[in-house]
Amino acid sequence: MTSPRIAIAGAGLGGLACARVLQLHGVDVTVFEQEPAAGARPQGGSLDMHADTGQAALRTAGLHDEFRALARPEGQQMRAVDPLTCEVILDEIPEDGAEFRPEIDRGDLRGLLLGSLTPGTVHWGRSVADVTEGPRIIFGDGTTEEFDLVVGADGAWSRVRRALTGVRPGYSGVTFAEFGLDDADRRHPALAALTGQGTMMAKRGRRALCAQRNSNGHIRCYAIYYAAEDERPGLLERYAGWHPDLLAFLHEHDGEITHRPLFVLPVPHAWTHTPGLTLLGDAAHLMPPLGVGANLALLDGTELATAIATAPALDDGVLAYEAGMLPRSIETAKGCAEGLHHLLSDDHPAGRDAAA
Repeated sequence: MTSPRIAIAGAGLGGLACARVLQLHGVDVTVFEQEPAAGARPQGGSLDMHADTGQAALRTAGLHDEFRALARPEGQQMRAVDPLTCEVILDEIPEDGAEFRPEIDRGDLRGLLLGSLTPGTVHWGRSVADVTEGPRIIFGDGTTEEFDLVVGADGAWSRVRRALTGVRPGYSGVTFAEFGLDDADRRHPALAALTGQGTMMAKRGRRALCAQRNSNGHIRCYAIYYAAEDERPGLLERYAGWHPDLLAFLHEHDGEITHRPLFVLPVPHAWTHTPGLTLLGDAAHLMPPLGVGANLALLDGTELATAIATAPALDDGVLAYEAGMLPRSIETAKGCAEGLHHLLSDDHPAGRDAAA
């Protein structure tokens, strides 16, 4: 039997995990990525890999041991701080050997997945501009190719989703302002001590401030608040009245502050099965970034690949994948929408449950 021609749009975590498991089963696959090279841009912050989703996916991909060598179990620490007094009101320190959700830098995890693929699997600098019947990919340079299956792993503004559902993300009403501290233990020791080894959170008045350990001494920080989509308020004014030790994160950060309006897909987001097309990760279920998105993308990718490789026909595998993924993603998206409200509500305590 001729091997199906499978294309994955997007070399993010979910797309790479899907490609890895397809190759483990001897199925040919090509990944198309618009970025010109693997190191073209920073890959973002630290991710907690949950044992029952992200880590399960990495086991399926045969990469769990390599993941453990890169992961930081100490990063599971969760600390909540009173925004007015800076008193530590919650400090969850992981027990020795606890590895339910150790942290790993997104760039390290992506590098692990890329290194596991057959050389040449990822075609860099190949943006997917559109997908038409066939399915046929129209690339950014105007060239086209036909495939038996096109997998949309191309994130929030997926071009493959546009061909399948036409649904676009909408603004959630919440903005994340992102900034960082470099070489924090040496250059910002007081802030490093306040952060701890994992994540520190303070919240009050529909605002939150989060600091998170990454590797190599970097601390990534997020100011989180309700705002109009195009609003760019001064953060010091927005957080006026908070304890000076917390405001020091805003004073002492290195580099620029990046404002990221938070977009999400409607809940539920589903589609009528269409042979030749499917979605995974943020392309399928863009949710608030509360610790589940990367885990679900990895699980989506490995489950889709396993279903394709073990089903009697390509479309049977895609159908089986969608039958499990769509109900799971809808339920999780509902929980994340509630979690975002909890995160910015004074009615709920700061800490891990606020972002669950």
